[in-house]
Amino acid sequence: MIPVKGYEGQKVAVLGLGRSGLATAHALEEGGAEALCWDDSREAREHAEGQALILHDLTKANAWQDVAALIVSPGIPHIYPEPNRVIAAAMEAGVPVDNDIGLFFRSFADGDWDSFDTMPKVIAVTGSNGKSTTSALIHHVLEHAGRPAQLAGNIGRGVLDIDPAHDGEVVVLELSSYQTELARALTPDVAVFTNLSPDHLDRHGGMGGYFAAKRRLFAEGGPDRAVIGVDEAEGVYLAGQMSEGPADDRVIRVSVDRKLTGPGWQVYARKGFLSEYRKGRQVGSIDLRQIKGLPGTHNHQNACAAYAACRTLGLAPKQIEAAFHAFKGLPHRSQLVGEQDGVAFVNDSKATNVDSARAALSAFRNIRWIAGGLGKDGGIESLTDEDLAGVTKAYLIGHSAREFALQLGDVPHEVCETMAQAVARAAEDAQPGDTVLLAPAAASFDQYPDFEKRGDDFTELVASLVSGG
Repeated sequence: MIPVKGYEGQKVAVLGLGRSGLATAHALEEGGAEALCWDDSREAREHAEGQALILHDLTKANAWQDVAALIVSPGIPHIYPEPNRVIAAAMEAGVPVDNDIGLFFRSFADGDWDSFDTMPKVIAVTGSNGKSTTSALIHHVLEHAGRPAQLAGNIGRGVLDIDPAHDGEVVVLELSSYQTELARALTPDVAVFTNLSPDHLDRHGGMGGYFAAKRRLFAEGGPDRAVIGVDEAEGVYLAGQMSEGPADDRVIRVSVDRKLTGPGWQVYARKGFLSEYRKGRQVGSIDLRQIKGLPGTHNHQNACAAYAACRTLGLAPKQIEAAFHAFKGLPHRSQLVGEQDGVAFVNDSKATNVDSARAALSAFRNIRWIAGGLGKDGGIESLTDEDLAGVTKAYLIGHSAREFALQLGDVPHEVCETMAQAVARAAEDAQPGDTVLLAPAAASFDQYPDFEKRGDDFTELVASLVSGG
């Protein structure tokens, strides 16, 4: 656990008692503060009481007397589409609002670091798509190379729940826009921006607010190195804002759309080959086509970002390549979960929007596509004939099944309603060489509590099918 600094002997309110909220409360207590905890859920409050935490009703008028700060969980809105009433009350009372990410950056360093030969570092990864895989891949490469590392944030453990750093250790953080938007301190050594596509726009008041939330990771104090995907206009702009000139190698530009040139530091992938150029010379390359855990252009982008981040730490290209080959991928992200009679079954339940589904579709051919759920604005109407060229047939489930059917044009499709029916029909139709791909392009909440449960259902159905159940 990372004891929180700066609030010794003070009262600090904590709103939201999920994983991060509970870890925050304990870290505050460990640092000498008095944590005053609240959650609208009675079950969450009872769970906190069972951990000897103090409950304090933050909805009451006198709740903010002598409170030094309010720490909120990332899922709670503080401005758009409208502020949570507790957060609004805290702001009206002049109480500073922060989150666990801000507390982490102000508390991570401690006195033991004076005796370290190599200072610990923090790599923070944000972006719309691929940040989980990129973060996990960086962590995997470090461990494979024998470097001490921890993974936390939006993946793995809560940031305040990790262990105090060891000599030379690297902490890899996956950070969502919800986390970067509110943190009062953001000072990673290396910051990574994967890409940007519309998401969470109601929470951020539009695309400009969404990008502004991501940009804060690069603006608050400035990282020593910035790894920036430049395949969207926002990434090009951000790289330009961070750079002092064309040869400034503090900024590493990443692309899977084109070859990058110039005197700076670039990492790009074309036709499955990763290339690293620095000062106009090629200094590294990897054939990504042979790496089973990283299929498709979207994963090649993740690989380029992870490669660049690891290179800033001094790892050699061959070390990184060896680790890439040992990477098995993350659950629910282009995850191969079964094979039978020449048919592959791939779980990409994390493809909850049309852009991530497009990326998954581009990674395979002869696709039996399982899609649907609780569709987002526009459904799948933005998918082009080129995007759908690899789809042999679609099997549509959930609330948006019929809406998606109307948007598929000439692509053969079948409304199946349930996952069980879709898997059964896709497996029945599939031929050797086909891929049965779950890439829903929709949220899961019509039929499942989250995308993980949806992916687990698909995986269990495939396991039963492959085993002859």
